[in-house]
Amino acid sequence: MAKHDLDSNYLDPDYEPVVNHSGNSAFQDVLAARMQRRTLMKGGVGAALASIMGFGIAGCGSDSDSDDRSNGGNGSAGPGEGSATELGFAAIPVSSANKVVVPAGYSTKAFLPWGTPITGSYPAFRADASNSGADQEQQVGMHHDGLHFFPIDFKTGGNSSDEGLLVMNHEYINQAALHPDGPTYNANGMRPADEVRKEVAAHGVSVVHIKKDSTGDWDIVFGSPFNRRVTGNTEMDIRGPLRGYQKLSTRFSKNGTQTRGTLNNCSMGPTPWGTYLAAEENWHGYFANSSQTKPREQTRHGVGGASRYDWELAEGGDDQYVRFNITPTAQSAEDDYRNEANTYGYMVEIDPFTPESKPQKRTALGRFGHEGVIFAPVEEGKPVVCYSGDDSRFEYIYKFVSSRPYYAATASGYLLDEGTLYVARYNEDGSGDWLPLSLDDAGFAASVEAAQGSLVGNVQFDGFENQADVLLNTRLAADIAGATPMDRPEWGAVDPNTGEVYFTLTNNSRRTEEQVNAANPRAENRTGHIIRWREGGDDFAASEFQWDIFVFAGEQGTETVVDGDVAVSLTDDNIFNSPDGLWFDYNGRLWIQTDGSDAPPYQNNMMLAANPETRDIRRFFVGPQGCEVTGVVTTPDVKTMFVNIQHPARDWPFGNEGDHPRDATVIVVRDDKGVIGA
Repeated sequence: MAKHDLDSNYLDPDYEPVVNHSGNSAFQDVLAARMQRRTLMKGGVGAALASIMGFGIAGCGSDSDSDDRSNGGNGSAGPGEGSATELGFAAIPVSSANKVVVPAGYSTKAFLPWGTPITGSYPAFRADASNSGADQEQQVGMHHDGLHFFPIDFKTGGNSSDEGLLVMNHEYINQAALHPDGPTYNANGMRPADEVRKEVAAHGVSVVHIKKDSTGDWDIVFGSPFNRRVTGNTEMDIRGPLRGYQKLSTRFSKNGTQTRGTLNNCSMGPTPWGTYLAAEENWHGYFANSSQTKPREQTRHGVGGASRYDWELAEGGDDQYVRFNITPTAQSAEDDYRNEANTYGYMVEIDPFTPESKPQKRTALGRFGHEGVIFAPVEEGKPVVCYSGDDSRFEYIYKFVSSRPYYAATASGYLLDEGTLYVARYNEDGSGDWLPLSLDDAGFAASVEAAQGSLVGNVQFDGFENQADVLLNTRLAADIAGATPMDRPEWGAVDPNTGEVYFTLTNNSRRTEEQVNAANPRAENRTGHIIRWREGGDDFAASEFQWDIFVFAGEQGTETVVDGDVAVSLTDDNIFNSPDGLWFDYNGRLWIQTDGSDAPPYQNNMMLAANPETRDIRRFFVGPQGCEVTGVVTTPDVKTMFVNIQHPARDWPFGNEGDHPRDATVIVVRDDKGVIGA
């Protein structure tokens, strides 16, 4: 994510440091063998841009009429009108304007900007950003990201498109905009406690009850018990294999069963049972450890000596802020916060329909830089399957398969507490393997035994205590298993019609010619690509899969070649770079959002729509200056679309508040009230 231009605390490479020094093969040799059979094509701008797959996946263009899949994994209560994936709009040009641009026949409106009061005493937003920390705890947070719309009648099997709960993440903050004059310090280098309280409160998740009025406009349902803020200080339970593990013991929770807050929530995932999973991505930068040596749980994630926002320096020494100093200061972990960072890096389950419920950190899904999670369609009596990317250079893509079967009548978050976590290996012949990260698996156990006493990347490996230790050190376990290092895996999406899984690989300018591999074939990959796969036997729990590259991002003339044919050649209508957000709507159109360069030829960040069968890709939406376009969902009838705009430039969407730009959700509708994209 391009944060460094906005906030000096996000200087690259510290924001997403390269911490995978495992030396995994990266398939250099297999790539060379593969290139003997497939020639890399070059686009008009001279960059090597070819899919080096020897075939297309079976699902592409195939007859899927026999594929009777549930749509529940998308959190949908039902599809919209029709099932065609054709695109029924003319592509719009790139834009450098400080406004949202959409095709003719569509209208947009800014909604729920940062600071909108949604609960409690409903404190009004002040244009000079002088609201207090207590105010911010009752207002929509900052830097909107992933979001989902839950029909208000979801729990009773309904699919209302006129009323529901809009739930969204708030990834991080811009301190300069959050306060009247930016962050301040006293003569002793300490920070005002209320400034810190406000910054913590601006993180997390907002749950907003919204409803159409008699004119068709959306508004907040004020006074609704569903309106809720979950912040960086909300008490949460630890669930799954890491619950009670001694490496999560802190002064706050000596038995390692609780923690406070969720931070750096990027993408998300709606569960089939109607809850919301918020991802904890770049949490490592919130903690300070001045020790000369740090445990592997911190070094493999890039925890440094200083924290991003100096929350541990809040005046008064309140325990809720002291905890961000994870330097050992006492005789035992039960008396300080050396393990506080170990309570972050998970998917956090929030039940929007039960506002009094405590959020749950689901540790069986692994601990890393979660970008989000995407569920495969669920089937009665079969395991729950979900996927998650680790958003950092040279990190991995994971899959979780539950131990217990799914039954709609009883399904809940307990299904995510027991199961097997796998990591992906992409082979040069277009096949792939899911490698189990389980000490009960003989192959993994043998790899662990062989690695003991050796240097794995920057970690001197001395084994794992138990399965909880494996999951606490998910990245290290994946290194040992032999996973494929990827070009920043971000959002995933599952095609509701074919079951194929898509993931954005945003970019990786650090990859050298010696480090390219079959799934990431470009050195200095500055524009990214989208990969997809089909599970073996159309079984989401399978241990193998077949993959190809859906599209390479880039300038005009960038080609994606499949089986010797040009499948996509980008034009003015669809050039893009750094694909990030990804979502299938309920009719099967694929929506692609970008977070990359806003320089020519791409201009402002954008959202495109794609027909997954034909690879027809068209630009649909361009955001205002300086922003990231991130987070997209529609109502079940696909007639209202919600798109989040993060860190916009000055003067959008409210010109008189330009010194304190406000992230906002954009509502997109068709003027004729038809289906979006059709």
